[in-house]
Amino acid sequence: MKKHRNTVEFCVHGNYALFSDVLTRAGGEKYSYPIPTYEALKGILQSIYWKPTIIWYIDAVRIMKPIKTVRKGIRPIKYDGGNDLAYYNYLEDVCYQVRAHFEWNMNRPELEQDRNENKHHNIAKRMIERGGRRDIFIGTRECQGYVEPCDFEKGEGSYKGVDMTFPLMYEAVIYPDEAEKEEDMGYMTVCLWQPEMKDGIIEFIRPSESPFKRHVKKMEMKKFGREENNFIGLEEFAGGEFDGVDE
Repeated sequence: MKKHRNTVEFCVHGNYALFSDVLTRAGGEKYSYPIPTYEALKGILQSIYWKPTIIWYIDAVRIMKPIKTVRKGIRPIKYDGGNDLAYYNYLEDVCYQVRAHFEWNMNRPELEQDRNENKHHNIAKRMIERGGRRDIFIGTRECQGYVEPCDFEKGEGSYKGVDMTFPLMYEAVIYPDEAEKEEDMGYMTVCLWQPEMKDGIIEFIRPSESPFKRHVKKMEMKKFGREENNFIGLEEFAGGEFDGVDE
């Protein structure tokens, strides 16, 4: 497994998780995939630390605890008012080790001055130590999560020595501002794939390399920069502790 220069490693855990299978949403009830999706892990990392200058790529996840499910009665709000009754199937007592890295968002040349690798890497690691900048949710808002630093592949995992293939499942969404290929520019793209676990570890492919992609709708990317008066990152942490090399 390739380890990038700006790799971050963290553990996320909680009492419950819900990585909902999109096929079960239409009926108002949700059933969780047995493993976290790429997009859910990316969302956790973006809650820890994110800037439009960078794109987070999830390299791998390690399943640390046995996969267990629990069924709960939920009263979701109906679109026409009032409440309904539904049953959600959650994962119970979850813990995952995650390895990820970031790359520059080349679709945003207006933020080129903010491409300071050491700054973003150091801030991301400090935010992991502090539990993230924003609240952490494991798949959905009602599943509170907690993050802390870890050494990937250290510690006893529940699926050590276990290989397993999972069915075709939702992986990620490619938004226009993160599109790598010309064919995905200007679209919101949904990606599907069939994950494989080896020795308790699932290594992810890049969303752009997904064998099954579908353009859901056309979408324009949001612009950031001084001219838009909506991004102060170019001046943030200028000079000081975050400019030192950290390898």
